[in-house]
Amino acid sequence: MTQSIFTPGLRHVCDLFVSLDPIREMGAGQAGQRRIIPIIGGRVTGPAINGRILNLGADWQTIWSNGVAELDTRYAIETADGATIEIRNYGYRHGPTEVLAAIARGEEVDPSSYYMRTHARLESGDPRYDWVNRTLFVGTGARKSGQVVISLFALE
Repeated sequence: MTQSIFTPGLRHVCDLFVSLDPIREMGAGQAGQRRIIPIIGGRVTGPAINGRILNLGADWQTIWSNGVAELDTRYAIETADGATIEIRNYGYRHGPTEVLAAIARGEEVDPSSYYMRTHARLESGDPRYDWVNRTLFVGTGARKSGQVVISLFALE
């Protein structure tokens, strides 16, 4: 008997509009250029989660020698109905040198001209959001001036 393996789908959960403080350059680390980007707030809108991003957390980035930015963030959401959800988001951003240079200058760049993808783990102790504790999430993103925008999807 042959069994087919299920191909997962994606369900849009929310869009994250993450406000950032200026980049704090750390210098060269063992794996590449290191920097910390404080997360200072923002908003969350979508069919499953709405609220605000709290003024805490950061993106600890490593820029590898080949130009790939390794994104490693941890922050929290306060939902519109009062729950707290922790988010850990890990991913990569890379693209043509001239596009990445424009992003670094704070210019608006078409998100389809570079790769920015993440996988996220959400956690909440609120029973209304228990489903996030057992769901895998993936995201597509864009870097804006002073902000990151991520569309988050549940892997079904």
